[in-house]
Amino acid sequence: MSETPAKAFLRPGKVFLLTLAGVLVYLVALVALVPAGWLWHQASAHIQLPPEVQVRQVSGKAWAGVAGAVVAGYPVRMEWQLGTPSFSGLSLPVSFSLTSSQSSVDGRVSLDWQGAGTLEAKGRLTVAEFEDLIRRSGGAVIEGDVTIDRLLLSWQEGRITGADGEGRWAGGEVSWPMGDRMERADFPPMRAILDSTSNGVALVVEEQGGDGPAADAEIRWNGMMDLRVYKRMVDLADQPWSESAGPDDVVFRVRQPLIPGGAL
Repeated sequence: MSETPAKAFLRPGKVFLLTLAGVLVYLVALVALVPAGWLWHQASAHIQLPPEVQVRQVSGKAWAGVAGAVVAGYPVRMEWQLGTPSFSGLSLPVSFSLTSSQSSVDGRVSLDWQGAGTLEAKGRLTVAEFEDLIRRSGGAVIEGDVTIDRLLLSWQEGRITGADGEGRWAGGEVSWPMGDRMERADFPPMRAILDSTSNGVALVVEEQGGDGPAADAEIRWNGMMDLRVYKRMVDLADQPWSESAGPDDVVFRVRQPLIPGGAL
């Protein structure tokens, strides 16, 4: 009988698999053990944040950590936790939570190796918390909370490719500046719907159960924003207007750059 030749234990294929496994274990250990504060210190010099955003403190590990920041003068706490990477899709999921003194948003971001990604989020915003900021910008203040039931965004190559969302407000008093005085009115429950268009992203505000928009806005890819307010909004605010105008007539329209320079 002939003897079967003994096979080498460390064949080239096995050496490659063992090396790959070792590299993966090293990378996982690196992510799990490296302090998040150290990583942020190294990366912050290469990241340009808007002037309204200031990161004050980062703690925890890269795998799961906490960051404290100030956004437009409001303290915000962010927590994150990396999920299990998808090797088939070459993507990394990240769960996050944003909380201020009265508001919170929870969600999940998935990023792939080419820079594309998706975001899913929901939460609750207490409008009174941001009243000073709204007043300074000349906007209207509503009482109560705005609930974000759904927010879905996708992007690729630095541009949003899809948007879908819905939020609602239970109704109540709305106040807004009118010359040197404040106007007030009681509004019914309202909802806002976010959708993507061929030119950008559109937001429609309407009465819950109503028969048309009270206002809508479109943010175009070139950085311009188109805002329209309909007669229906004037009726909800119980303000005088021409009786010849119908609910779908536009009573106010403005187009302006959303950000300086007019480019996203």
